[in-house]
Amino acid sequence: LRLLPQQRYLRTERAEVSALERKRNMLCCLITRILKVEKQLHMDSLVFRVIDACQKGQLGPGVQFLSFCCHSVDVLSCILHLLNQGYLRRQEGRPHVLEY
Repeated sequence: LRLLPQQRYLRTERAEVSALERKRNMLCCLITRILKVEKQLHMDSLVFRVIDACQKGQLGPGVQFLSFCCHSVDVLSCILHLLNQGYLRRQEGRPHVLEY
């Protein structure tokens, strides 16, 4: 005997999680590409450049992707993730400046 309807929302949640992971990966790639070129950059400038690139739909020179909505919170979250992973670091005397 079954009283509850089947749970169809689980498939939807998996799709949403997958989309969020792709977005995070795209932002992390964009952050590292920008810092590879610049070597070091103020955190505010980096956030602005990432948001600008997302709106324009450009991942780097010659590479394009569909533009998507990203906010400064998304970018800052990815910056913290990359700092924790060791891909980025802060300057000792100026913690608001990031280095690749």
